[in-house]
Amino acid sequence: MAVVLALIGVFVYLRVQSDLDASLDRSLRSRADDVAALVESGGSGLAAGAARLTEADESFAQLVGPDGQVLDGSAPFDSTSVLTPAELRAARQAPVFLESDALPQEDDAMRLLARPAGGEGAVVVVGSSLEDRDEALASLGSVLLVGGPVALLLAALAGYALTGAALRPVARMREQAETISRLGSGRRLPVAPARDELHGLGETLNQMLDRLERSAERERGFVASASHELRTPLALMKGELELALRGGRSPEELRAALGSAAEETDRLARLAEDLLVLARADEGRLPVRPESLALDELLESTARRFTARAREQGRELRVTDADGIRVEADRLRLEQALANLVDNALRYGEGTVELGAVSENGTVTLSVRDAGPGFPPELVDHAFERFTRADRARSRGGAGLGLAIVDAVARAHDGRTGVNGSEVWIELPGAPGPTLSPARRPPPPA
Repeated sequence: MAVVLALIGVFVYLRVQSDLDASLDRSLRSRADDVAALVESGGSGLAAGAARLTEADESFAQLVGPDGQVLDGSAPFDSTSVLTPAELRAARQAPVFLESDALPQEDDAMRLLARPAGGEGAVVVVGSSLEDRDEALASLGSVLLVGGPVALLLAALAGYALTGAALRPVARMREQAETISRLGSGRRLPVAPARDELHGLGETLNQMLDRLERSAERERGFVASASHELRTPLALMKGELELALRGGRSPEELRAALGSAAEETDRLARLAEDLLVLARADEGRLPVRPESLALDELLESTARRFTARAREQGRELRVTDADGIRVEADRLRLEQALANLVDNALRYGEGTVELGAVSENGTVTLSVRDAGPGFPPELVDHAFERFTRADRARSRGGAGLGLAIVDAVARAHDGRTGVNGSEVWIELPGAPGPTLSPARRPPPPA
C-alpha cells in the first residue's frame, strides 16, 4: 500500500505540474500574440500598454531588435534584454519557451516565450513569474507528504480489521478442530453463515468428518465381528488339542480330535482368505483378470464341485441352458462368487438348487435359487453386508462373509447384486442376448 500511495502521489504531483505549465504556456502564447499584433500594427508602445498586456510584479513584455537592443518594454524590462544572443537567434526562427531561475530585473524564477515579430528580425518576449505555480506545487506536495502516511495508516487499519473479520471463521474452525480428539464424538466445525469460500470449506470438512466417522464405525464393527468369528474356531481347536494331550486317549479318539482341529484350521484359513478379499475390495485393489468366458461351462464346473455334497443331503443341482452366453470376467473370482451362492443355497436353502444365466439389454445376469422360503424380509436390505446372518444361520457355522464377497466380486467387474425371494443374482456387463422373462427378471436395487 505504501508503494501504491507513493506512485499515486508522484503521478498526481507530476500531472498537476504539467497542467499548470500548460496553462501558463497558453497564457504566454496569447499575450505574445497580442504584443506582436500591437507592434505590427504600429500602435502604442509596450510601456504605454503595460497596464493592459502585463501585470505588475507578475509578468512583463519586451521588444528586442535584431542587434539585441531593447526597443520597447514594460518596466523594469525596458532597457536590458532578457535573452542571450543564442536564444535571440533561435527566437527569430520560431517561438521558444525558456525558463530562468533569476533575471537581473527579477528575483523570482520566470517562464519566458520569445517569438518573431514583424519582418525586421525583431523578437517579442513575454514572461510570467513561476511563484504562483511553485506555491501551488509546494502546497500539493505538503498535502501528499502529510496525507500519504495518514492514508497508509487508515488503509492498514482497515485492511487489518477486514482481514481479521474474514479470517475469524477460520480461527473458530481451527479451535473447534483442536477439540475434536476422536472420531465418533459427533462434533463438527462451525460454518460461517456467509455463502463464501470459507462456508464451502467448512461444509466440505464436515462432510469429510461424516465419511470418516462412518468408515471408522464400519471398521470397528468389522474388527469386532472378525475377532468374534476368529475366537470361536480358535477356542474349539484349543479344546480339541487339550483333549488329545490328556492321557488315556485311544487312537480313535486322538484321530477324531485331530480331525476336528483340522476342520477348524480349514475354517480359519477360509475366514482369513475371505477377510483378505474384502480388505482388498475396500482399498479398490481386488485384482481381476478379465477373459472371455462361456457361462455354460462355468456353471457346469461350479455345479460339479458341489455334486457330492448335494447328493449327501439328498438334494439336486440343476443348470439351465445358458444359450451360448459369454462374458468378459475373471474366471477365478466369478467361480468364487458362484460357489459362495451355491454353498449358501445348500447350507440354508431347501429343495433343488438351480444355476442359470440370461442376457438382456447389454447385461448378463447369473442367478442361483432354491425352493426354500428365501431371505427374511428384515434381512433383504442388508443381505450383502459383512457378518450379516439370519438367526437360523448362526447355528450352522457360517461367518456371514459369503454374500459380501459376492458383492465385492460384482463391483470389481462394474456389476451389481440383488435378492429376489430365494434367488440371488449377479448382473455383469455383457453382450445382448435372449430376453429375460418377467418372472425371472431381477428387480432394481432399492
